[in-house]
Amino acid sequence: MSATQILAQLRDAVLRRRASIGARFGAAFALAALPLAWRQGGTTGALVAAIAIALAGFALWRHDRRRVDAAFIARRLDAADIRFDDSAELLYRDEADLGTLAALQKQRLVQRLQAHAPDLRPAMPARALAVAFAAAAVVAALSLWLPNRAQFPHPAASDAAAANGDARSTQIVASRLAIAPPAYTGLAARTEPALDTRVPEGAALTWQLAFSTTPAAVALEFHDGTRTALARDGERWTGTRTLERSALYRVVVDGAPPVAPDTLHRIDAVPDQAPDVRVTAPDKTLTLLEHDQKTWDLAFEGSDDYGLGDATLAITLAQGTGENITFKEQAIVLQGDGDARHRRYRHTLDLASLGIRPGDDVIVKLALADNRQPTPNVTRSASFILRWPPEASAESAGMDGLVRKTLPAYFRSQRQIIIDTEALVADKANLSEEELLEKSDKIGVDQKILRLRYGQFLGEEFESSAAEKPQAAEHDEHDDEHEDGDEKHGADKRGATQSDALTHDDHAAPKAGAFGDAGNVLAQFGHTHDHAEAATLLDPETRRILKAALDEMWQAERELRTGKPDAALPYEYKALDYIKQVQQATRIYLARVGLELPALDETRRLSGDRKGVTDPADALAAAQADATAANLAQALADGTTPDFAAFDAWLARHGTSLPDELGLRAALDAVRRDPACADCRERARGALWPALPTPAAAPALRRAPDAQGRAYLDALKRTERP
Repeated sequence: MSATQILAQLRDAVLRRRASIGARFGAAFALAALPLAWRQGGTTGALVAAIAIALAGFALWRHDRRRVDAAFIARRLDAADIRFDDSAELLYRDEADLGTLAALQKQRLVQRLQAHAPDLRPAMPARALAVAFAAAAVVAALSLWLPNRAQFPHPAASDAAAANGDARSTQIVASRLAIAPPAYTGLAARTEPALDTRVPEGAALTWQLAFSTTPAAVALEFHDGTRTALARDGERWTGTRTLERSALYRVVVDGAPPVAPDTLHRIDAVPDQAPDVRVTAPDKTLTLLEHDQKTWDLAFEGSDDYGLGDATLAITLAQGTGENITFKEQAIVLQGDGDARHRRYRHTLDLASLGIRPGDDVIVKLALADNRQPTPNVTRSASFILRWPPEASAESAGMDGLVRKTLPAYFRSQRQIIIDTEALVADKANLSEEELLEKSDKIGVDQKILRLRYGQFLGEEFESSAAEKPQAAEHDEHDDEHEDGDEKHGADKRGATQSDALTHDDHAAPKAGAFGDAGNVLAQFGHTHDHAEAATLLDPETRRILKAALDEMWQAERELRTGKPDAALPYEYKALDYIKQVQQATRIYLARVGLELPALDETRRLSGDRKGVTDPADALAAAQADATAANLAQALADGTTPDFAAFDAWLARHGTSLPDELGLRAALDAVRRDPACADCRERARGALWPALPTPAAAPALRRAPDAQGRAYLDALKRTERP
């Protein structure tokens, strides 16, 4: 027999032995897995498990055949017999490609192989196989002996349950809820026996129910009026639904007694939270460009509950002053370091490539998205500004030693407050009440600061403590706020304003008799604005418009500080409109035109059509309070039958504003099904309490005196005064 045939026989023997060992271990695994799969999924589950085990065994067999190749047999020959001199690989090489010594060695190896071929088959692991089969037998016994609540009963078991139960009702003898979270969450699918649970928003739910009797049809009725029909599969009923929001539902059957207990089941959909963005560098919103600074380092951190998506850095270069402001925008996608749920982002801006010049601002903002499908949640960081201070004005030439140079304090513009408020209103649904109030209060603080700064132009006092006020001999800081004219960006850009009406320089009163004092020089050759009388420099019309802007800012601040950003937006827009009118006060041109009334609609003459016509007398009509919730609470307390239809309509309009809409619906459903249940009425009143309107404040009425009190008052009247 040739050496090639002997090597082929050795390889086949090794493959057969390895396949035999693998089949034995596979049988032990199947002994444990198949009974468990049958208990959990019935015949279908066991069949699927058997197919999976067979496919896995076939894949391992194919992999083993590729692994046992010529190199493998050569290594086994060298290890099994010392006569092969660790050169068994020469048996697989052609003599024409070998040298003289190598060819001579191959001839010797062929002779030794033909004389005695060693047994290369691996030993049978008898001890390991015995342990594997013993463990498999234990697992199989436990899976067949221990009860499983999710296992659907056999028809005989269903009949027994029906016999033991109430024949006038249908019992749910087995239930299983399979939950498949959205793929982007990365959460594993799970199965629960209960019908009440919490799932991620957008999860696919699959119900499997078994009943004590066999109904003709089964469906799930949800609180919003929708239904999900269940299909029959042997002794079980199966249905699937994708849950986009929290819901209450009830199992209803046709062709059989009603389900008992007939309770509402609740599934809470946990929404995907927006990413959290933290800025680690720079550490302040306004950074001044240092001398010889060429770059600007930025660092951000982001985290999300399921996973982060794209991170986009928006860069805006604001150039120019006054009304001649231009903007250059660009966006850069950042690649972060870290895992899918927490990443760190770093970027270095090359200021020379941006083309920044003295007086320019570089504004950056990070927009971080998560991987939510189909629409990701996006969180934007606050705007951070790198400012190159403008060159000193020529008007101060020759007075460097007398005038102290100070930098204007940075604070948000009215336009930026509007942008932040709109962003908060858009994200209102994803925030809790505490988070909404906190963020709204921060914007309200910005609105207050801006209102106080503009109030200085009218001579109003700055709201600060006495310790914060400057001394009389010191100069106040120079505050100059300029609203830029670009509606799109809303970035704060300081420049030299062309209207003297909004130029505010605060200087303290100079000391009398101090020769060479800067305050005396400015008092002699200039003027101060730190008194109410200085506000008369503004013309009456400008003062009126500015006063109206401050009033609107006050209204907006009130709504923001109380957590009502949507109510503050109208006041913020009016304040911005007044501010723009004040800034353009010196450039207003009124054309002399005649009175132009709108054209009359001739088609409506003598027709009696009053569409769009309002009566001015009805403008101040008192608003009618909605007493639907109060009436329901009163009916629950009195024990009378409430008007559920009216409250259902009210709940459809105001349900989203309640802290626990589903809890209130469940409590009212219990009262609806059992009006005589006192505990159900009490729970419903407790759930309804947050929906009741706040009563108007009124003085308490004096309590009427009793008989003893009236006698005392009568005695006082009869008593003669001294």
